[in-house]
Amino acid sequence: MPSFDTVCEANLVEVKNGVENTAKEIGTRFDFKGTSASIEIKDKEITLIGDADFQLTQIEDVLRNKLTKRNVDVRFLDMGDVQKMGGDKVKQVIKVKNGIESDLAKKIQKLLKESKLKVQAAIQEDKVRVTGAKRDDLQAAMALIRKDVTDVPLSFDNFRD
Repeated sequence: MPSFDTVCEANLVEVKNGVENTAKEIGTRFDFKGTSASIEIKDKEITLIGDADFQLTQIEDVLRNKLTKRNVDVRFLDMGDVQKMGGDKVKQVIKVKNGIESDLAKKIQKLLKESKLKVQAAIQEDKVRVTGAKRDDLQAAMALIRKDVTDVPLSFDNFRD
């Protein structure tokens, strides 16, 4: 029976490269000289450190540009709150989304059920597997999901015929 998986996975290698390029640019830019501006990545968390909120905004802007050039959707970034550190420094933690949250998975499942397409959606950990009798139904399901779920960068893989 034909099937495919709906997933939300960022290319972590490209994200890491984008963070490293951002760090390189911060080191060479004149407006960041003599400041504590820095960026680092651990697992799936990017940490921005700066002297003021304005500086964090500039670092975030550079990061978004670098990720866009590397074809990484910026909707993968889950912006955290700005936190005060010791002295006059501030930091912000950005989480890289990976996997479909249960609320979104239920929304996709409900969407497919209400669409009257002859497909079934099953939630499997952090992805949604869609199965159907015909390839055309699966392609219609993909189009429907792309159209209705726009706030999260979803992709489809593991298409089996």
